[in-house]
Amino acid sequence: MTTANIITLIGAGVGAGFASGLLGVGGAFIMTPVQYMVFTSMGIPDDTAIKLAIGTGLAVVLPTAASGAWRHHRMGVVQWKAALIIGACGLACAYAGANLAVSLPGETLRIIFGTVVLGSGVRMLVYKPPETHGEIRTNPWFWVACGVPTGLISGLTGLGGGVIAVPLMIMLLRFSTHQAVATSLGAVTITSIGGLVRYIIGGQSVSGLPPHSIGYLNLQAWALLAASSIAMAQVGARTAHRLPAHKLRYIFIGVMFYMGLRMFGVFG
Repeated sequence: MTTANIITLIGAGVGAGFASGLLGVGGAFIMTPVQYMVFTSMGIPDDTAIKLAIGTGLAVVLPTAASGAWRHHRMGVVQWKAALIIGACGLACAYAGANLAVSLPGETLRIIFGTVVLGSGVRMLVYKPPETHGEIRTNPWFWVACGVPTGLISGLTGLGGGVIAVPLMIMLLRFSTHQAVATSLGAVTITSIGGLVRYIIGGQSVSGLPPHSIGYLNLQAWALLAASSIAMAQVGARTAHRLPAHKLRYIFIGVMFYMGLRMFGVFG
């Protein structure tokens, strides 16, 4: 891994961590495309590179989301009962989603990832949270309904699930934006475990992986991303409580469009 690759991964970790704490997402919409570019530049085949990027990204999502969730917890806005049930359902579904992903061609995974990221960017661009939410729904079956799609998307794309969980919590559970962001991080911390385990198992017999890899988890890339993202998740979480999210969300919408289109090969 070159010096340029190391600097690139650290920078991706900074952006992913800040986005995680601020928006309640795992940050993989930044990490996965960047890792894919780094791995392919190292001569790793496309099919292996995308799965390695997704698996490693999920491993980074876990501590990064936990860091952001802890900061939000200290501010008293995490709905832990909902987070635990959504996370538990998401964990099982993430394993199922990852089980499908490891059997798909790399090109198909890239298209799925790009489609989900672009769709999430469009949703963030056009969706306006309601000014009044009504009484929060506490029926556990509503929480399960959030956990299932969150987990499937997480395992299939490595996105952590926050891009699905946050809007569902706002629209279905009637959470405020801050509650949804905070609770999503708690749920995503648990959900990411299911997908990560399956990517580690699925890559055990794969040849041509870079050094320091355990299945589709590269420890070197993980360390570089995690070291920079965990601290920045704290910064993002603090920022989320100081500024209206809409003042910064357009930056991330732009990043999401760029990363999504990049996975379609638009930018080379």
